[in-house]
Amino acid sequence: MLPKRIAILGAAGRDFHNFNTVFRDDASVEVVAFTATQIPGIEGRTYPAVLAGARYPKGIPIVDEKELESLIREKKVDVCVFSYSDVSYAHVMHMAALCNARGADFWLLAADRTMIQSKKPVVAITAVRTGSGKSQTTRWISRVVKETGKKVVAVRHPMPYGDLAKQACQRFANFEDLTTEKCTIEEREEYEPHIANGFVVYSGVDYGLILAQAENEADIVLWDGGNNDMPFYKPSIYICIADPHRAGHETSYYPSETNFLRADVIVINKCDTADEKNIGAIEDAARRLNPAAKVIRAKSPVTLNDPAMVKGKKALVIEDGPTLTHGGMSFGAGVVAARAAGAAEIVDPTPYAVDSIAATYAKYPNAQGILPAMGYGPKQIEDLEETIRRTPCDVVVIGTPIDLTRILKIEKPMVRAGYELEVDDPALRDMILAAVRG
Repeated sequence: MLPKRIAILGAAGRDFHNFNTVFRDDASVEVVAFTATQIPGIEGRTYPAVLAGARYPKGIPIVDEKELESLIREKKVDVCVFSYSDVSYAHVMHMAALCNARGADFWLLAADRTMIQSKKPVVAITAVRTGSGKSQTTRWISRVVKETGKKVVAVRHPMPYGDLAKQACQRFANFEDLTTEKCTIEEREEYEPHIANGFVVYSGVDYGLILAQAENEADIVLWDGGNNDMPFYKPSIYICIADPHRAGHETSYYPSETNFLRADVIVINKCDTADEKNIGAIEDAARRLNPAAKVIRAKSPVTLNDPAMVKGKKALVIEDGPTLTHGGMSFGAGVVAARAAGAAEIVDPTPYAVDSIAATYAKYPNAQGILPAMGYGPKQIEDLEETIRRTPCDVVVIGTPIDLTRILKIEKPMVRAGYELEVDDPALRDMILAAVRG
């Protein structure tokens, strides 16, 4: 029998992991292409032969998802494997319908088929949606794990937007490493907090190789999951963060519900700013769908380093990019902080957006009114700087978890919003320590 011809639908992350763990060495299939979406500018590359293995001496092409129909027809694709996350059930089924209509089966791989077993305890942090508050939760958990006195290494969900062969296994031990590796703003937002906490961070493409190297220097592995994806490693404790500002998404987004169903602990974040009825709705869903999970309420109060600079002023707010794009939010911590500080106006930067920032608003109209910190390459960083420069405002409020001035030139007065997790229930700390102490 001829091997099944497979296309893997992805966004430069889960797609490569699915290939590496399930398809790379399977002689019964031939992966003819990856498709790419969500992240600008990642199509048109090749998954290199050095990563694809001996069965793919020319590598595997990566094409724009917009070309999927012609790809199925021209490459005689038998199966399309859906391999990205933070998408609605409606989106998943629209993709399934398109593939089925063009003659291809549609697959979703189970978590157990792609999770790698570690020799070390793994604390896995996942979320229902991008922007649920994973950053501050991960910081809080990392401080708890640090109490053990054991060596902890963080492994971050992939963001390989450059040379894939060079990014197979990346190790970041200090801020200089981020500059050397030409990390994007999105990468810095995820790596910097770990480095500031004294942790080495691994990321890349080949998560089998990454785990082997991380285990050589770590007693405990902290899986920092992105894009509300499932863990790549089998967890010793599985934590899922839910967002009461988007109650119901835990049962209407993929793979949100998978995380929600598998979690040992469900942390309902942002309870200090959410409606009680929405918090209760998530608690009801947890009792119905995952009664064995421990459900914990948490707060994420937002502060400004200088609120007086914002009171009565026209503020331009810059928020975490993925939260406003595929995360679907229309505000983040920066807006919450600016309003609490008494800003006279949140200035809409949309009319002043240039090039790739204008294109971002066209693709994600929910982000209009706030400036997403997009920076997937030098040109987009330039566009972001120019948009800031053009937008008339008294002060810039930075709501991202990093110091953007390491990357951007901002010539206007600015303040930073900060947010940390507050958990009153001691059960979360106790469960984490029990899992890592074995």
